[in-house]
Amino acid sequence: MNAIAKTGAAGRDTKDIDTVKVWDPLVRVFHWSLAALFLGNFLTEEGDALHRWMGYAVLALIGIRLVWGFVGTRHARFADWVPRPGQVRTYLRERLAGRSRRRLGHNPAAAVMILALLAGVSLVGLTGWLQTTDAFFGAEWLEEVHEALAYGVLALVGLHVLAAIGESIHYRENLVRAMVTGRKRRLD
Repeated sequence: MNAIAKTGAAGRDTKDIDTVKVWDPLVRVFHWSLAALFLGNFLTEEGDALHRWMGYAVLALIGIRLVWGFVGTRHARFADWVPRPGQVRTYLRERLAGRSRRRLGHNPAAAVMILALLAGVSLVGLTGWLQTTDAFFGAEWLEEVHEALAYGVLALVGLHVLAAIGESIHYRENLVRAMVTGRKRRLD
């Protein structure tokens, strides 16, 4: 395809005309870094320095994301995507009936999943860090809680991935690509 066919009337790339920027670079780097670090910790031995440092990096990422949730770009702000309980119920009812509408940012169910993942990963990090303190060093019960939380978050990650695939198929939109590029198809 030649350069003229790829550009619109104003000389802009047609992808810029057909899509809109949704997720900024910080949100996308956070998302993929958190995924890599969390899953990487399953490949390292608990108690190893690498395991601990990846855990600290996860907690630092969450801290940055929490700040960005108040001062970041439109779709990064909690005010844009954290739903009220009634919005979640309405969305789930509409989705089950096949009448849900596509959104640029996160849908209410996805927003609840994000909040659950953020809380879960934070608790995994907190319980991991507590095990390094004098008060809880060697506390077997805390190690068990840490491990149970980690596997619980891993289950949520699996559900999150399946939901992203399902939503991608339902709305005919590659949400994984959107989380890489930051761009989604304009609303109809």
